[in-house]
Amino acid sequence: MKLDQIQIQTQDAKVNLNIAKPVQHIEQPRAKQTISQPAATLQISQKDAKLLVDSSQAYRELGLISNGESIRNFAQKGQSAVMEGIARRASEGNSLMNIQPDGGRDTLSNIAKQHDTYEQQRLGIEWKPSVGSVKIKYEAGDLNIQFQTQKPKIDVQLGKVVHDYTPGKVSGTLVQRENVQTSVIKGE
Repeated sequence: MKLDQIQIQTQDAKVNLNIAKPVQHIEQPRAKQTISQPAATLQISQKDAKLLVDSSQAYRELGLISNGESIRNFAQKGQSAVMEGIARRASEGNSLMNIQPDGGRDTLSNIAKQHDTYEQQRLGIEWKPSVGSVKIKYEAGDLNIQFQTQKPKIDVQLGKVVHDYTPGKVSGTLVQRENVQTSVIKGE
């Protein structure tokens, strides 16, 4: 004996999908940057150094003097010599005036000896000009340096981000419906 059979036929549904992909656009313009730095300032001030050399004493010791100073020296020596001569003659006159009755031999011989003096010349080495006759004086100078830096000025302007986004879409249409058919086959 044969049994009845059930035959099942199925048909799947068919769907057609239309997919629009999403679109994303990101853009950022370059940043604008400005950098500037003012010049640094440099100030230099200086006081000059001085070297003072006074050699006038050395020149005088060597006999190298100015005309005015030479005239003053000769005038002073002349005046001094005249005063000494006047004093000597007055002293001699006083001595001659006071001659004693004994003949005054001692007085006349003393006056004669005074006129007969011979000044002995000095021998030896003499250093001209003398040590220390040149005066040297040094005044140090002064140097002052002032340096002042300036900070840089930096200005940055960022570009705004441009973001465009279009979302994707999915749309579907049913092309074929599902179908289930059953049939019975009788067994004979």
